[in-house]
Amino acid sequence: MTNDINHKRRSFIKVSAAAGGGMMLGFNFIACKEESKIPDFIAPNLSEPSEWTTLNGFLSIGDNGVVTIMSPNPEIGQNVKTSMPMIVAEELDADWNQVIVEQAGLDTENFERQIAGGSQSIRHGWKNLRKTGATARNLLLQAAAAKLDVTIEELTTSKGIIYHEASDKSLGYGEVASLAADYTAPEEIKLKDPKDFAIIGHDTRNVDGFSIVQGKPLYGLDVNMPGTKIAMIVHPPAFGMKLKSMDDGSIKSMSGITDVVKINVEPEGWNPQWSDVNAYPELVAIVGNSTWEVMKAKKAIKIDWEGETALENSVDHEATMTKLLAEQDGELARKDGDPDKAFADADKVVEKTYTAPFLAHNTMEPMNFYANVTADKAELIGPIQTPMFLEGTLEGVLGIPKENISIMMTRMGGGFGRRLYGHFATEAALISQAVQKPVKLVYTREDDMTQGTYRPAYKVTYKAGLDKDGNLLAFGIKGSGIPGSPVFENRFPAGAVDHYQVQNIQVETNISTGAWRAPRSNFIATAEQSFLDEVAEAAGKDPIDFRLSLFDKAIKEPVGKDNDYDAERYAGVLKLVKEKANWGSETSGVYRGVSAYYCHNSYVAQVLDVEISGDVPKVKRVYCAVDCGIVVNPMAAKNQIEGGIVDGIGHAMYSAMTFKDGAPEQSNFHNYRLIRQAEAPESIEVFFVDNGIDPTGLGEPSLPPIGAALANALYQAVGKRFYQQPFGNENDLLG
Repeated sequence: MTNDINHKRRSFIKVSAAAGGGMMLGFNFIACKEESKIPDFIAPNLSEPSEWTTLNGFLSIGDNGVVTIMSPNPEIGQNVKTSMPMIVAEELDADWNQVIVEQAGLDTENFERQIAGGSQSIRHGWKNLRKTGATARNLLLQAAAAKLDVTIEELTTSKGIIYHEASDKSLGYGEVASLAADYTAPEEIKLKDPKDFAIIGHDTRNVDGFSIVQGKPLYGLDVNMPGTKIAMIVHPPAFGMKLKSMDDGSIKSMSGITDVVKINVEPEGWNPQWSDVNAYPELVAIVGNSTWEVMKAKKAIKIDWEGETALENSVDHEATMTKLLAEQDGELARKDGDPDKAFADADKVVEKTYTAPFLAHNTMEPMNFYANVTADKAELIGPIQTPMFLEGTLEGVLGIPKENISIMMTRMGGGFGRRLYGHFATEAALISQAVQKPVKLVYTREDDMTQGTYRPAYKVTYKAGLDKDGNLLAFGIKGSGIPGSPVFENRFPAGAVDHYQVQNIQVETNISTGAWRAPRSNFIATAEQSFLDEVAEAAGKDPIDFRLSLFDKAIKEPVGKDNDYDAERYAGVLKLVKEKANWGSETSGVYRGVSAYYCHNSYVAQVLDVEISGDVPKVKRVYCAVDCGIVVNPMAAKNQIEGGIVDGIGHAMYSAMTFKDGAPEQSNFHNYRLIRQAEAPESIEVFFVDNGIDPTGLGEPSLPPIGAALANALYQAVGKRFYQQPFGNENDLLG
């Protein structure tokens, strides 16, 4: 296998020249300080090299063979800080036990797409990361060939050692690293055959694991720079309101309070980006010496707000969507065949409506950011999923050019889409600029939960027409959401039904919304797969066999040209989970539900077993089949799947954000219900399809289908279908 890397070759040459034969990139705190030693909590068995040589923007090699690999993308718990360097190390043929991993800062010169979102980090970086490692390996081979006076073809590598079999000589990478920096990267580079992978595909522990369990400083809240003040914000109590006036005299004399300022995150003339979602651009910021002192002042300050609030509460939102679904046709997104005639000719028609509320993200680490803004430059450190877009925003609101803005990423205590929107970092920067001091902005839990950027509320109506033999003739979907429809018009069962139609309705609101883990899919998968179970029952067919028959049609006689899924792979995960769960076997007291969904370029099928203990349903087991291509780190991949399943069950059962006169009715975990440890499945079995294709998404795909698997299992247990999330809040859950 060969790949053209002309566009990368220039950057290799540029970075190598800039390195000057041994200077490490500025992002590595170990190598940047001559007196530094490798901390025990990073690499307990490694010694400090005397000299580092940078071969490219991703890696440097010490003269003792220790390799530092930069992890370019934000780490939100999806384990890319381990898996992305694993890919580089694989093609480098490094000894993983001799590798140090460091988090890179924002560096658009050397790295691409430094974003954590859409489950795309590994999928997008797969080829470039491999080329990076393979090219560095080639430079080392060139240097070794010259030193040994042999041809490069005579050399092999393994675990950081270069071998010349004919002479029985070997060289460590550290022995030739400084020489390798003087060589030129080839136009084309050969990559490994996946069957030869020695690191990829093997369980590898989290590189931050020891630091996490020892409480080492990794997160934004851990940032503690000299001279830093603590800042907190006060925002309006309801959506639609703005600052009228404030009396800060009573708090300026309070102990520890240094500043009280008004900031506007959206100054006049500024052009916001998609990532600048913020319901409350006008804020009051309180700055002081400690968190406790600022929190006391925050409670004491007197502020008047004005403006029209969002009058709809959660019931009104649902009523609005219900009215529009009933009275409007909606915007036609797709139409195959003649659905109206097919429904008129159908022997049986099934029509059901599904609803889901707004949801908060509720990351364990509330929003925070460090900022030090001076007259001509800005330094920011914190947890952000979109540092590239934050840089552009800061340039606009601060009036400081990008080249004078530094953004360092910390590990995040959760993201789930919440940290795609960097207003909190912009707020920190504006506060620092206003008070002319370095500040660390910290949101309280209440700030975080009531500020907005929620998962939208959704409502969708499904309609299916069956002939007398239970065959699916027609399928219709009408989706609405606040603000947008959750329907993907080209996903299954598009392509599997001759007569098919999708309509979308949008409902405006001043409640700020944004991406929430597996955007749109997190609701529509539950609705779609719950409905298909009910249609299968109406057709008198087994729910898995019913789905497989539709996939069979999509494989042999696909309808339309824009279907965005591979029907064979989709059917493959259903067949695999059917086998692994021993579907069709009867166990007394165990009730089963099935679901399958495609999103983020991956396919997931699940079977969930539930038992009834007293009056409480208990999820006992989940079987999960996943087709996501090559699995880089199986242990971490399984953890992601498990986390998505637990998260999906919890939100389908318990969580909701509601509003009264535009004000959120939930503000902390005492009235926003999350899943508890005892409610998680007792066991989750994960099975990966081994097909050898390039990796696809993994952080999100296991969440969307699990809600339907749960709903379908509950139906088997209690004879009741569930149409409104959260299921656990419906009256008489087991009635």
